Amino acid sequence: MTRPRRPRPPLDARQLDELALRYVGRFATSRRKLGDYLTRKVRERGWDGAGEPPVGAVVERLAGLGYVDDAAFALARGRTLGARGYGARRVAGALSAAGIGEEDSAPALDCARDQRAEAILRLARRRRIGPFADQPGDRPTRDKWLATLVRGGHDFDLARRVVEWPSGSEPSADDLNG
Repeated sequence: MTRPRRPRPPLDARQLDELALRYVGRFATSRRKLGDYLTRKVRERGWDGAGEPPVGAVVERLAGLGYVDDAAFALARGRTLGARGYGARRVAGALSAAGIGEEDSAPALDCARDQRAEAILRLARRRRIGPFADQPGDRPTRDKWLATLVRGGHDFDLARRVVEWPSGSEPSADDLNG
């Protein structure tokens, strides 16, 4: 029989700072994600400090020190998603969910748009779609492929070109851009 865990003591300002530093030391994060994490910890453990917990002040202090950089986070996340084959719409959704503003997300979205042909080919190759499929697809299969590429954040016309590309001849990014 296991003994029930003792509840952890409520947080104070020093512990809140330590939690924040440990979090940014382990994870690349945005201001909003750090704020959400600290708010959740205060809700779970309670607050033992004077007044309201200074979550916003801690986040801004760490951002001022350069430990949290929304623009760098957005660019890294955009490149990671692009390398996995996702398009600009999928990148924009991920950055929005992380609380990244338009100004900070603009370079990442520009990069995703510039790399759109390479990204869709990576996704098509990974999922064996269109010219990367073992066999040519029938109409329902091509519709599923098209839906997969569009859900991946790619433009419909570009996705259609990849799905309709002849089997056995691999398209290049230049083929799709031209």
